[in-house]
Amino acid sequence: MTRLTDAEAGALAFLDDAHAPMLAAIESWAAINTGSRNLMGLAQYADVLSEAFAPLGGEIRRVPPAPVEAVDAAGRTFALAHGDNLHIVMDRPANKRVLLTGHMDTVFPADHAFQALRWLADGVLNGPGVADMKGGIAVMLWALRCFEASPFAPQLGWEIVLNSDEEVSSLGSGALLAETGRRCQIGLTFEPSSLPDGTLAGARRGSGNFAAAVSGLAAHAGRNPEEGRNAIIAAADLALRLDAMKGPTLSVNVAKLDGGGPNNVVPDTAVLRWNMRPSTFEDQHRATHAVADAISAVAAAHDVSIQLSGSFARPPKPMDAHQQKLFDLVRACGLDLGLDIGWRDTGGVCDGNNLAAAGLAVVDTLGVRGGSIHSDQEYLLTASLVERARLSALILMRLAQGAWDGHGA
Repeated sequence: MTRLTDAEAGALAFLDDAHAPMLAAIESWAAINTGSRNLMGLAQYADVLSEAFAPLGGEIRRVPPAPVEAVDAAGRTFALAHGDNLHIVMDRPANKRVLLTGHMDTVFPADHAFQALRWLADGVLNGPGVADMKGGIAVMLWALRCFEASPFAPQLGWEIVLNSDEEVSSLGSGALLAETGRRCQIGLTFEPSSLPDGTLAGARRGSGNFAAAVSGLAAHAGRNPEEGRNAIIAAADLALRLDAMKGPTLSVNVAKLDGGGPNNVVPDTAVLRWNMRPSTFEDQHRATHAVADAISAVAAAHDVSIQLSGSFARPPKPMDAHQQKLFDLVRACGLDLGLDIGWRDTGGVCDGNNLAAAGLAVVDTLGVRGGSIHSDQEYLLTASLVERARLSALILMRLAQGAWDGHGA
């Protein structure tokens, strides 16, 4: 430590004995399966977290998800269920308000084989969600406990969103993130660090998931094939046109094609699914128009109708001066704690994209150090628990003391 004030150092001492209870909380939480579609598990976890966060004193409410529709393999729309979200508010007459976000869901459903914890080595815990992001929620909780026990707490208001659907694009919680973002100026999100050494994610590409339901005309493949309109061929044509759009600032992944049936029937339905990741808002705008043009061209060329669904649910998050100033504050806090923190751009997305789109300066990888997320090799480096809680607590203290004025450099 080099530049901590006596008051900051005294406040951070709150975390000196936090390692064991933080680890115990994560082990307990990881035992609850919270796959994005496991609504019962998510509800159980929301109850547990409501109890854990209640001593902070904020107003806690459960927020139902916004309605979401999806497209099945036959091109029919259906209601897609998501779990409730937690929203916690500490309302203070302060000029600055911080939004802290995390997600309750994991990518591992209740029937996935990866359900148990095990130690890979001393200080290396393997388990579902231990890094992404039950470990991150523990960091958030203990950082706030430390901050609320400090003399700086009255100078900073905060809100928390713990959503149930981040791993599936936050479609049911996006409106809540936007609403809370409009009331705040700074966003802190507790995804795991970009690299195991604690490197943060900087700029992020945007992301959109789409489906095109193609309706053609069935016909006998031998007697009158010319009267049919082949939905599979039309969808394949669209897939090739989409693939041709990719470039240095736009990635396109054509992921799945459903449709067809017996070999003697011209297929009349197909559903094509793809993901697009633009680097900038201009790239997103161009991609939106290019997709519309491609669909129009394919529909005309094959005499089919095409219904597009989906959107860019995660807008790009560029590293502009607004973002850079907050990163500089985080780096300075790290240096004062003996941590040399850097960052790198990434093609991955998270709720940090949504917060940046709402106008916030946001750092979105303040969670634990670990790796191999979204796999059965996911691990948490337990030495990072107190380390990252101290970092976030100090960031909150510095924000309360006016270290960031809300303007770009």
